[in-house]
Amino acid sequence: MATVCSSENRPMGRTLPRSVRPDGGSAARVAFREANCRAALCPATGPDGCRRPHTMTDRTARRAAFPVFVLIALILLAFNLRAPFVAVSAVAGDLEGALGMSPAAVGLLTSLPVLCFGLSAPLASAAIGRLGIERSVFACLLTLLVGIAVRSVGGVPTAMVGTVIVGLAITVGNIVAPMIIARDFPRSAAAGVTGAYTAALNVGSMLALSVSASVAASAGWAVALALPSVLTLAAVAVWLVLVRRPAHRDRMATAHREQQPTAAGGEQQRPSLGTLLRRPTTWMLTGAFSGQAFGYYGLTAWLPTLLADKEGLSHDAAGAASSIFQVCAVAGAFLTPVVINRFGPATAFAVNGALWLTMPLGLLLAPGGWALWSVFAGVAQGGGFTAVFTVVVLRTRGQRENRQLSSIVQTGGYAVASLGPVVVGGLHASTGAWVAPLLVVVGGLFLLTVLGVLAAREPRVRA
Repeated sequence: MATVCSSENRPMGRTLPRSVRPDGGSAARVAFREANCRAALCPATGPDGCRRPHTMTDRTARRAAFPVFVLIALILLAFNLRAPFVAVSAVAGDLEGALGMSPAAVGLLTSLPVLCFGLSAPLASAAIGRLGIERSVFACLLTLLVGIAVRSVGGVPTAMVGTVIVGLAITVGNIVAPMIIARDFPRSAAAGVTGAYTAALNVGSMLALSVSASVAASAGWAVALALPSVLTLAAVAVWLVLVRRPAHRDRMATAHREQQPTAAGGEQQRPSLGTLLRRPTTWMLTGAFSGQAFGYYGLTAWLPTLLADKEGLSHDAAGAASSIFQVCAVAGAFLTPVVINRFGPATAFAVNGALWLTMPLGLLLAPGGWALWSVFAGVAQGGGFTAVFTVVVLRTRGQRENRQLSSIVQTGGYAVASLGPVVVGGLHASTGAWVAPLLVVVGGLFLLTVLGVLAAREPRVRA
């Protein structure tokens, strides 16, 4: 950016060097302007003795490009996107005894939110487009508080209604999170921030599972199911700052305009949903996420029962295997960005797919190694989620396109995921063995690996 040197910004007692005075014709004037341009970019004063205009240092620029407060807000949002419905599994016995619910009805409380993730994703996408990101997150968190409260009132009908409200609220959060990553962070940080977000999802789940059972034993199931609202209130407080901060809204509006693709004449183009639906990458990512989600929810629901049947494990030991599967996802969420940044997302999909497949194949061929298979698959399930939504960020330009692609991928993925527990359990009931269910899981994970690699090999979209 060129600067104009005048008596207002020239140091007192200094005169312009003859070599850069603008009084020697047009060539001299050009040289003068070029010298000022270099001075504006130079950390010292320019050769004309003018003070350079105030500019950010490299460190300040990096800080502005990587907003730490927004990262904290994103992590708090992620804590609330799994804990409210995962907590149900920890108090399943209490619900059966206190409310007289059947095991199938309790299972419905866990699967209803996942079904909402798929079926209500288009509606959530439209709401986000109308409200904007900050207001959508704030509405998501407030609605989540309402759902948690309704579910904890008591009675089967209110439990079901509250669970649906929770599912609808989390759907908004699921879609808006990749938009925040794409809008607020550099593309070079997309994999790392997505990994941190994925890790926070799993940490929230672990917190709910580790605390809910003991709270239910001492204070009752209603208090245990209401406990995740503590995390929700913390997130509300942080996001209220972002909603009300004008400087943040202005900066984000500018970033949004700059990320929109432009035509040759410079006018912004609004990406067509039809165009997005015709892209092969859209359906490859949807298929990859469907395989990931089907395997995750199918094995999460039935792994304790499977190990009890095949290995004769006690209830506590089978639960420990499930804990390993969940805890190791945090490692996968942080390791996968390293692989993506160093070798590319296609390699990340290949590595995570190979690790994922060790679980069903290992349980078929060497079930005695269930602890090792749980570690490998746990790393892979956290890494697979990270890889999918990192590619969503890298394959889109602007908030509208990101929101639409994320909605399509999650609609298909979570709709298939809701069938995972049903299909795995149904095949086990009909065959009396675990071979057919595990082979179906193998098929889903193979789909994740192949389609993920193909989607990742597509050229990156440049913002």
